Amino acid sequence: MKKVLQLCSLCILLLVSTGYGMSNNEVLQMIEKKLFGKLSNGSEIFAYTLKNQNGMTAEIINYGAIVVSLTAPDRNGKFEDIVHGYDNIDSYVVDKNYFGCIVGRYGNRIGKGKFLLEGKVYQLGINNGENHLHGGETGFSKRVWSAEPIESETDPALKLTYVSKDGEEGYPGTVTITVVYTLTKNNELKIEYTGTTDKTTVFNPTHHSYFNLSGNMNTTILDHELEINADKTTPVDNELITTGKYADVANTPMDFRLPKKIGKDINADYEQLKFGLGYDHNWVINGYNKKVNRVASLYEAGSGRYMEVYSDQPGLQFYSGNFLNGSVAGKKGIKYQYRSALCLETQCFPDSPNKPQFPSAILKPGDVYKQTTIYKFSTK
Repeated sequence: MKKVLQLCSLCILLLVSTGYGMSNNEVLQMIEKKLFGKLSNGSEIFAYTLKNQNGMTAEIINYGAIVVSLTAPDRNGKFEDIVHGYDNIDSYVVDKNYFGCIVGRYGNRIGKGKFLLEGKVYQLGINNGENHLHGGETGFSKRVWSAEPIESETDPALKLTYVSKDGEEGYPGTVTITVVYTLTKNNELKIEYTGTTDKTTVFNPTHHSYFNLSGNMNTTILDHELEINADKTTPVDNELITTGKYADVANTPMDFRLPKKIGKDINADYEQLKFGLGYDHNWVINGYNKKVNRVASLYEAGSGRYMEVYSDQPGLQFYSGNFLNGSVAGKKGIKYQYRSALCLETQCFPDSPNKPQFPSAILKPGDVYKQTTIYKFSTK
């Protein structure tokens, strides 16, 4: 076994092969590191590009643990970037869309930014109307993480770690979160989370990539076919806060139990869609058993790209890009238009700290939070 490690100021190249010469069995792995930009305080932000043996790539930065780009082949073998993002760090600093990041401590909304925990009321930062969203103004998505490439003979991986101090954005306890991104030989972007705390807290991180499987970011996702393995949703009020009830999807626009084009019902005269300006809701995964199961799929017929979502979480938030409006220029200067991408966020239910009937998002000292989410790509 030969391992070649080449270091320079701008890149790390990891090559792992199974023999001395080139052959069909040779495994070529690469993790390239380069300077992505600097923050106003001088902190350097680096981009790490993972490349698997099939040619897929994932570029990740240590600001917000953000997936900047993710390439996947179409049915003809053409690789294209299938996620929204930016070419520079300054745009990520001011971004309000949470492109590609890890959000937390609590992904999604907490009503009024307030909850009762062990007899004490905690007030979080308010950044979404009168409510708390995705960890607040300076959540995990706006923090500098430490990054460590992981050598592998099969799958390149990047480990990112952030320590969130007691009281940050109003949350109790010092929490350490580790996220490992792996680009597998099976064309999966695997995301593994670990979290610990020194004081009882609430914890619900998630990943927030915006997908457009066509690879053409000037198009919408309305022709994408979505399937969600869920018989119920957790309906919301007009501020998008869950009501605490469950609603059957049968005979409603929320029914994705069989693959359906997103545009089919998105403009239906339906109260939940009016509240969300489209889809921005949590689905209750069928047969939740705390194990990694297939929870959703997404298909784009033009390219043939097919994405399956696997998760060990009880919920899945489907967001149809309703607040994109062409006001921000993304990669290559493309202005991301209305519904030009979608998010599929694995999670505990929104506002669970205030809804005891929902699955618990409480993390206690001595416990270890574990979560795995997989986005698997193929064609058909």
